[in-house]
Amino acid sequence: MSITKESELIGMKKISEVVGTTLKLMREYAKVGMTTKELDLYGGEILKSYGAKSAPFETYGFPGFTCISVNKEAAHGIPSDKKILKEGDLINIDVSAELNGFWSDNGGSFVLGKDIHNHQPLVNASKDILRKAIKNIKGGVKISEIGYLIETEAKKSGFKVIKNLAGHGVGRSLHEEPENILNYRVRTNRERFKKNTTVAIETFISTNSTIAVELNDGWTLIGNKGGFVTQHEQTILITDKDPMILTESNGIWN
Repeated sequence: MSITKESELIGMKKISEVVGTTLKLMREYAKVGMTTKELDLYGGEILKSYGAKSAPFETYGFPGFTCISVNKEAAHGIPSDKKILKEGDLINIDVSAELNGFWSDNGGSFVLGKDIHNHQPLVNASKDILRKAIKNIKGGVKISEIGYLIETEAKKSGFKVIKNLAGHGVGRSLHEEPENILNYRVRTNRERFKKNTTVAIETFISTNSTIAVELNDGWTLIGNKGGFVTQHEQTILITDKDPMILTESNGIWN
């Protein structure tokens, strides 16, 4: 959305702090032996305590308050009482919500407990690339150039990007223009980032796959060539200098 007055910025800051805090608390709450359903219900209670509504549940009727993807799941993992978290699991939590007509979105991947499967390099690459991408965004910058930066940095780290998942505009709804802030460069895309707009920037960094495919449950996405995928996401306000990171309360870079 385009921020035209102070009240809109305040609204976006408020909901962004809520989703950021929820993500941080969920990450801290996750324990070996817990089900993803238990973790999701905890997140749902936090959102409720702020008066916020789960965006995937409200918008798409998603069967959970948050998306929790584990190991081979790339995104949109359904919280389940049959899925028990284990030592060394690669977990992604994506939290988006609405409050007072404003919407915000953030996510992060992390390793639970000891990194016995060596997922940490993939997690670190995703976090570092997101930070670098955001630092290069300002009004007038081509969206495709940021995609180029993300893919180039992924390759440098020995990884790939998922090409059919993307960041997006956010604010008055969960997905707005620009719809496709991709993790690679589409040369024909001449669209530029606009000053004073809010967007969700996300990295999808993978070990093997370049396309996410949907499972029969109608939600869960996995990589087309297997392997693992990490995602990190922040909602930002674009300026003509460094962007304002609205979901900073998530602590994904700490």
